[in-house]
Amino acid sequence: MENMSRRKFLKLGGAAAVGLGAAVVTKTADAAQIGGSYQKDSARMQAKNWGMVIDMSKFSEESFNACVEACHSFHNVPNIDTKKDEVKWIWKQTYEQLFLDETHEHLSAKYKDQEFMTICNHCQEPVCVRVCPTKATFKNDQGVILMDMHRCIGCRNCMAACPYGARSFNFKDPRPYIEEINPTYPTRMKGVVEKCNFCAERLALGQLPLCVELSNGAITFGDIDDPQSGVSKLIAENFTLQRRANLGTKPKVYYIV
Repeated sequence: MENMSRRKFLKLGGAAAVGLGAAVVTKTADAAQIGGSYQKDSARMQAKNWGMVIDMSKFSEESFNACVEACHSFHNVPNIDTKKDEVKWIWKQTYEQLFLDETHEHLSAKYKDQEFMTICNHCQEPVCVRVCPTKATFKNDQGVILMDMHRCIGCRNCMAACPYGARSFNFKDPRPYIEEINPTYPTRMKGVVEKCNFCAERLALGQLPLCVELSNGAITFGDIDDPQSGVSKLIAENFTLQRRANLGTKPKVYYIV
């Protein structure tokens, strides 16, 4: 798949709600970085506990790559080739890498060779939040695990505590590794941790996460505390997997394989 230009990405994903303008998005994103919460208004998408269901049988390679490219482009995720220094919000892993407790030596080749979309689980019992000494990582009132970059002191306690490898550390200044900076979302600095935020800046404007919009129906997003929501119905009606659910973190990203 050809690299998605920023112009095409903005057309597909939408950098801001119609009529609100980039200034509002900037204000919203800045609030997350500086004040520790996103602004609330009548447009805000409502939920008590956001969660996600990923149906891998509906993912095409094209839609998968579109999700990664759009997410990383919008959120100014640097493209660093070395494994040690890489930063990622969405990435690919095999079944055996994702579901360590749900595999065996006779696993079907269909699953062994399949690449699964991987993001932060936004756990209901997040270990990362408990170990952060500055409260730089926190859970908001809708159950989303967020980062206040200005409070992050780079101790990496959260990275050591997270059993899912969902966090990245900026060992280098990320800005030189961003092909085209999106001015509507803050860039980070050397020495801070970052990760997927469920597109909380878009939820504040009444928009779905970018990966949900670009997945062609493979990702469903909603309130897992609402039994009538799409995610709750999918979880109830299908056999789903969570990553290392035995650890007690209560991941809120469910997979249909």
